[in-house]
Amino acid sequence: MFEVTVLASGSSGNALLVRSGDCALLVDAGLSARKLEKCLANCGVAPESLAGILLTHEHGDHTRGLKVFVGKHPVPVFANPLTADHLKRAGIVARWNLFASGTGFFLEGLEILPFSVPHDAADPVGFVLRFDGTGFAVLTDLGYATQQVVESVRGVQALLIETNHDEALLQSDTKRPWSVKQRILSRHGHLSNTAAADVVARVATDALRHVLLGHLSRSCNSPELALHAVNSRLRAAGGGEAVTIQCAGTDEEAPPLRLLI
Repeated sequence: MFEVTVLASGSSGNALLVRSGDCALLVDAGLSARKLEKCLANCGVAPESLAGILLTHEHGDHTRGLKVFVGKHPVPVFANPLTADHLKRAGIVARWNLFASGTGFFLEGLEILPFSVPHDAADPVGFVLRFDGTGFAVLTDLGYATQQVVESVRGVQALLIETNHDEALLQSDTKRPWSVKQRILSRHGHLSNTAAADVVARVATDALRHVLLGHLSRSCNSPELALHAVNSRLRAAGGGEAVTIQCAGTDEEAPPLRLLI
């Protein structure tokens, strides 16, 4: 069994539950500790049974519940040194397990490859998780896809990728100052629908079966726009007929999206 459940994916919080064989772990902990406990209970997972929490980076929408959660449930936390140092300075005490970006490791039979992504954080990473010959990639919070990103992700059976914004909606948004728009659109910001669609087309092989779209802006995007952009780009590239494309909810109140790979 290789199962992924998107507990939340958006600006208000991000967390994934990954289960492979007898191993269960979280990727990011961007919900409150109470919400994480509730989500895990709904999935039949006791917090103490988690093999660990993998962190992509230190931003609050990926680590909001970490301090309280590991204070109550001292599960191991896996991060690279710069991310861990940032969170330690913020007062988070945890059973830190450090990894080097670009160097794979194993956790209870699950192979984990962290790789660097361009984003405005200390040392942000994506992950490729492999179990029993099946690969799942986590690719959120990046301004563009480097060649290393493409090579790391290509060949997986399933991919979670951010489709953060529609560029026209972002440009016309009156609530965000220009400086914030510049950050989002920068090479260390977030992927637009179009940019994410291009990444999916670049990494897609005959093995790809599932694409999950996440981290959608509630005010500058919609599931319909994101789905159309990715689906159209895959079709234009001459593939995608066998690929299922789904959108994760835009906030922590959305129902979890469960995928059996």
